[in-house]
Amino acid sequence: MLLAAVSMIRFGLIKFQSSRIFYSSMSRSTVAICQTLSTEDKQHNWKQCENLIRLAKIKNAKMIFLPECFDYVATSKSKSIELAEKENGVYIDQYRMLARELKVWLSLGGFHEKSDDSDVRVYNTHLIIDDHGNTVTKYRKVHLFDVDIPGDKSIRESSYTIAGNNLQLPVQTPIGRLFVSTCYDIRFPELSCLARQFGAEVLCYPSAFTVSTGMAHWEVLVRSRAIDSQCYVIAAAQCGKHNDRRSSYGHAMVVDPWGTVLAQCSTNAPSLAVCDLDLDFENSVRKQFPTQNNRRTDLYQLLSRISTAYQNILLQRKEFQAAVCSTDQNIAMHTLVSPLRPVQKLFQLNSYEIADLFNCVQLVESKLANFYKTSSSTICIQDGPEAGQTHLHVHILPRRRGDFQHNDEIYSVLDRHDKEVAEKSWRSLDEMSRESATYRELFNG
Repeated sequence: MLLAAVSMIRFGLIKFQSSRIFYSSMSRSTVAICQTLSTEDKQHNWKQCENLIRLAKIKNAKMIFLPECFDYVATSKSKSIELAEKENGVYIDQYRMLARELKVWLSLGGFHEKSDDSDVRVYNTHLIIDDHGNTVTKYRKVHLFDVDIPGDKSIRESSYTIAGNNLQLPVQTPIGRLFVSTCYDIRFPELSCLARQFGAEVLCYPSAFTVSTGMAHWEVLVRSRAIDSQCYVIAAAQCGKHNDRRSSYGHAMVVDPWGTVLAQCSTNAPSLAVCDLDLDFENSVRKQFPTQNNRRTDLYQLLSRISTAYQNILLQRKEFQAAVCSTDQNIAMHTLVSPLRPVQKLFQLNSYEIADLFNCVQLVESKLANFYKTSSSTICIQDGPEAGQTHLHVHILPRRRGDFQHNDEIYSVLDRHDKEVAEKSWRSLDEMSRESATYRELFNG
């Protein structure tokens, strides 16, 4: 299913991401990127990473980024499967304890996560760990490196790795709103554009580029993704000869939204680079070059399925719109219809989208009225930020006599809903899923 990120953020469809995404970032923060040389010896790799993390802490880094395969690079597929662990295994627990001890955030950029469903493949999983040692977000690499490198060799990552099926919303961190991905994902510019659309301020691409592809494309790709998205890009990297079959390019780097390389590990050995991110500078770049505002979203658009959680609370989807149940437990029978394309104002929709929007509203209203045995509804749009909406959506509320002491009180309730009163109690995803399952039967019947 497709849903505009703005809609998903506003409706709170992602359990933990939504609570973090609107937090205002500090302007300046220090980050550290690590360049490692992983082998098959997991304990050796742990000590290497631990030393770099402790050094980064001494240099006052708030968040430290490790590369893909920081846990190990095996000599064979069978050995890679054998060494894999679960997220709650002993190996990752070492990093959780270190994060708690040093009070730092960690990007663990692609470890071999053991699968419950396969004995011959693993997940390539990227974790963000906070300074309490908790997982803030978990991303399984979606683009797998299945390529034939000219003059080099053929690589089929899919032969030993299971592709992930979900993206994740940006999460709030001490350095800004962070969008996570991994290595080969950097070759898909749609991701960086979506990340910016979702509110990202920082992108990270922990990697293990081959030497030949790194020499040809690494810096160009990292700088391009920063320029595309007008975000900081942090790209930790593997380097050097891991074994007789595999070597990595290195050159871990941080690039600013203007495309300038701020820090780089230039030696082909384990090392660390530290720099400051300045979100005020990022905002100035975005104001001077307002590419998001200049996009012709009436002609093209980027849509994404962010999480399978969305499918669980979807009521109805038409060509341009989606209807979902409300997260607000204080308004009974409340549903919302929102454009798949994120817009702030009604006039920004084209004629086809407007027709589809109100066809969807009409359909949902009639189904709910029949289900609840009501003969009246309040259908409402509060158009624009000053009215309380940061993106366009339509409220549908089946009405009964006496449901509010004063009839117009409904508008005050909706105003509080749209302005996101802090003390509001949100419904659980399970509760919304159960309600939506009931509603979906109305449309499938």
